[in-house]
Amino acid sequence: MSAYASTSSTVASTSSEEPCCAAPLPVLGRDVTVPLVTGGEVTYAALDYAASAPALQRVWDDVAAYAPYYGSVHRGAGYLSQLSTDLFENSRAAVAEFLDCRPTDQVVFTRSTTDSLNLLAQVLPADCQVFVFETEHHASLLPWRDARVTYLNAPRTPQQAVATLERALADRDPYGPALVCVTGASNVTGELWPVRELAAAAHAHGARIVLDAAQLAPHHPVSVRELDVDWIAFSGHKLYAPFGSGVLAGRADWLQASEPYLAGGGASRRVARRGDGGVDVEWHTTAARHEAGSPNVIGVYAIASACKALTEAGFSGLVEREEHLIAKVRAGLAAVPEVRVLSLFGDDAPRVGVISFVVEGWNSSHFAAALSAEYGIGVRDGLFCAHPLVRTLLGSEPQEPGECGAPEAEPGERSLNAIRVSFGAGTPDEHVDRFVRAVGELVRDGAKWSYRTEEGRCVPAV
Repeated sequence: MSAYASTSSTVASTSSEEPCCAAPLPVLGRDVTVPLVTGGEVTYAALDYAASAPALQRVWDDVAAYAPYYGSVHRGAGYLSQLSTDLFENSRAAVAEFLDCRPTDQVVFTRSTTDSLNLLAQVLPADCQVFVFETEHHASLLPWRDARVTYLNAPRTPQQAVATLERALADRDPYGPALVCVTGASNVTGELWPVRELAAAAHAHGARIVLDAAQLAPHHPVSVRELDVDWIAFSGHKLYAPFGSGVLAGRADWLQASEPYLAGGGASRRVARRGDGGVDVEWHTTAARHEAGSPNVIGVYAIASACKALTEAGFSGLVEREEHLIAKVRAGLAAVPEVRVLSLFGDDAPRVGVISFVVEGWNSSHFAAALSAEYGIGVRDGLFCAHPLVRTLLGSEPQEPGECGAPEAEPGERSLNAIRVSFGAGTPDEHVDRFVRAVGELVRDGAKWSYRTEEGRCVPAV
């Protein structure tokens, strides 16, 4: 299973000339057409899965079927409330099964990966030290404001990542509780990290580890037990479900020992007035402890539906097809000398369908705008909420300008940003073929339209 979750394992690539047997999974928006500045319309090529994957049609249908039975959970005696409570708790069980959780693990529903990691940051024991590579998404890099944080330099091989972590953990002073936070697959390069080996290193030095699986779980099966991570976090909107729901799953002890992430109804088991006029509260010890308020039942059900849909589709076929698309994109970009693909671990590193690059002579925002306006292709440009990593890959200094979005540079000027193309289970070959063709044509012939900077974005001039 988790051969794809460890860069010490080999992931076979599919030749770009080799036909792929698996069909893309049906997703919402697959038939949407968009206008081109050059005239006419084209089916939209959604190649920004790393930001938000389109919802699976199966997920949307499941949510639509449930919607008439919507009811508040855990508090109502009525039929719809009871039905919704069962659905909510069955969804928790489905997510635990999808992640291959241990029997004692808790699955807490949150708003997103960012919310999950901020929750974990709030429950850290006193004097806990956090170790995080500078290569992380900001969701993993920034939540640890109340802890002692050691930021580790970007490694250039998986082996170097493990060795760097081992040294840092061995040298920590004082020797107390520690947490390692690491991504499973980079949201910038798509490269898979050696999660199992990093977990072993963490545990050997008395530390725990949380896996940011936002980019890994949609592409490869993930086993909490086999990877031996203590927690895992991911977002529904990366996993082919709608926005607004996420998961933190893993060990219960730190979660139970802390004050609730949010205080309110649902988190409290019993509340009573004291004789001195104050209030005594007994908090739940289950996952409800950190799920105060009325939960996002539809979002939770959508995550569970996506977990089931991916499992039933079969990850082996999904992985094979994605490798086929990755090979197409990488071969197409390699054929354009002006394109430089960003990578930490090198061309042979296993990866998911996330590829970032820069184009010589092009401002990244200008290039992305032309792909959209002239070809109907949606990609992302910027620093991808991973500023330190992208600056490292671009060879720029940490203090140089560049934002999570477009720079102030005009079209044609150099920018300290990159372009990211990302895809997954719902991507048809035609979208990837159109992208590869468009990159070659833009580099060879230039843009067909004029562009200007407006409020920090490069847009077609009208």
